This record gives sequence, structure tokens and C-alpha cells, in this order.
Amino acid sequence: MIISAKEFFQILSDETRLRCLLLMQSEGELCVCEFIHALGVIQPKVSRHLALLRDAAVVSDRRQGQWVYYQLHCELPDWARQVLLQTAQGVATVSPFCDDRVALSNMPNRPGAACCD
Repeated sequence: MIISAKEFFQILSDETRLRCLLLMQSEGELCVCEFIHALGVIQPKVSRHLALLRDAAVVSDRRQGQWVYYQLHCELPDWARQVLLQTAQGVATVSPFCDDRVALSNMPNRPGAACCD
């Protein structure tokens, strides 16, 4: 499924989804617990938005035990990736986007260090 420009920009219009996508753009694959920590929102809200992104084929997920990891979908069109890249660069010093990256970098026990155990 290839996402239309209209649907993609509608998805970007929600701040939580945009923040998640920009984190994935800069960090790659992230666990739900990382989104929760970085954004400072509750798990059901993060999961609801990530499910919408997955259903629209903007992100893909993989399960590892009881944990779910998300990344930009491998078939996301290049123009959409470029929008995310340019947006991430443009808001790199703007709150809340820069705050999200700082919070994530300061997260204790990130994946690989048993964040979700």
C-alpha cells in the first residue's frame, strides 16, 4: 500500500504522531517504552497513535517477547522520507522535538540495556 500525500499530511497534523515519526527518523527503531519516556505520555496514547501509523503503512512493527518496536516502513515513499528528514532538520532546535531527543538520550536502561525487563 502506498500512502497518498493527502493521507500522509493528515497523519503529520497530529503532534503526537509527528513527534513519534521524527524520533524514528533520527533514532531508527524504537520500543514503545522509549516513546513513552521521550514524549512523557501514557502507553495507551502512544500505542493508539503508533497503531494508526502502522495501519497506514507509515511505520512497521516487530515483536520481541512482549515488547513492540517500531520503525519507518521500508516501503515508505522517498518523497515522504524526505519530508520527515527535512522536518526533523528544520525543528531540531525547536521544543518539543529537541526535548524529545534529549529525554530519550537521558533515558536510563534503554533497549539493549533491558529497558523493558
